[in-house]
Amino acid sequence: MTYFNIDPVTYEGPKSNNIYSFKYYNPEEKIGNKTMAEHLRFGVAYWHTFTADLSDPFGVGTAQRDWNNLEPMEQAKARVDAIFEFMQKTQIEYFCFHDVDIAPEGSTLQESNENLDVIVDRIKEKMEETGKKLLWNTTNNFTHERFVHGAATSSNADVYAYAAAKVKKSLEIAKKLGSENFVFWGGREGYESLLNTDMKLELTNLANFFKMAKNYANEIGYTGQFLIEPKPKEPTSHQYDTDVATAYAFLQKYDLDDIFKFNIEANHATLAGHTFQHELRYARDNDMLGSVDANQGHPLLGWDTDEFPTDVFDTTLAMYEILKNGGLAPGGLNFDAKPRRTSFKQEDLVLTHITGMDTFALGLRVAHKMIEDNFFESIMDTKYQTFKEGIGKKIVDGTTSFAELETYAHNLTSIDNASDHLEVIKSQINQYILNINNKD
Repeated sequence: MTYFNIDPVTYEGPKSNNIYSFKYYNPEEKIGNKTMAEHLRFGVAYWHTFTADLSDPFGVGTAQRDWNNLEPMEQAKARVDAIFEFMQKTQIEYFCFHDVDIAPEGSTLQESNENLDVIVDRIKEKMEETGKKLLWNTTNNFTHERFVHGAATSSNADVYAYAAAKVKKSLEIAKKLGSENFVFWGGREGYESLLNTDMKLELTNLANFFKMAKNYANEIGYTGQFLIEPKPKEPTSHQYDTDVATAYAFLQKYDLDDIFKFNIEANHATLAGHTFQHELRYARDNDMLGSVDANQGHPLLGWDTDEFPTDVFDTTLAMYEILKNGGLAPGGLNFDAKPRRTSFKQEDLVLTHITGMDTFALGLRVAHKMIEDNFFESIMDTKYQTFKEGIGKKIVDGTTSFAELETYAHNLTSIDNASDHLEVIKSQINQYILNINNKD
């Protein structure tokens, strides 16, 4: 059965009016020493693209999908066929999933695992047939009612054990499918109130959970990168992985920082009160940037809207951080994004991904040009020039003291600060974007 009655999507350039074409994403085009495909490593999110029904808190699902009315296991098999056809036609090389995305849960853990085995075998056959790869997989330890108090931070030891069993199975799947990364998203690892929460116990249990997961991965020979995906709130009022800085402190405290890196989601960054670039920069500065969930939030809404990225200014700054990081591999850009509830046709799955891919491709082109021109580097050199010699260099080198700084300050006759010209910088970034666009 064919699920997407379109020709494979190809690059036609920015002057094309064909909505089923790439305007900026040209997979084989070299940007620097890598192709665009190698830089961007796009991935499809199984849950939003092939499982979600586009329901929201105020309305039922609107998604029209060919597999909607099938029985659960037949539906799961159809989704496997659909996602691999989708990847072939959109030139996307990677995909990502939670365990419950690919196969329905059974009435027992054993039945759930048996369902997974059937679908994983089908996925493996498709991977071998098409050459498509698994960017990362993860475990859904948050949707089912058993996780009402959390999973690895639950107040119920039985739930903790059940969560561990699910992760064990997911690691076995990661090994079987050659998953390049394995993600932990806390989901419900947090609290509603400290009035009834032993935070120290919960965080210690969480750390032990991660250590057991790594031990089991070593035992079965799974070598993929472990990733934590920060999120500040929703569903709990406070989540333990609230942002990169908080999660990094946790990893350092429990000696896990040499095991994990971060999977950073743009929408989660803004929910934490940070920019997407801030979270990427913090991770990059600490050699902890692993992978990215590529989406954006709505500026007027305070929850995780998971929109497809369309803001070129934002993707330019993101790609700057990623390029300065040396890339993302073995991570990538996974579209943890969904069409709007009003974009309910099956064809909208293709069109939204084209939009997101083009937005990041244009951001890549602009960021690479800015790095070639030393745009930000020149700005930083000018701004911090007083730290390159004299007393400033001694401050940086840690070779001065308060006494010496006091003497130096007493001898100052004036202090001359320079303007940042921040508005000019933003205008110049706009010029880069427009110039790249016009050149193409």
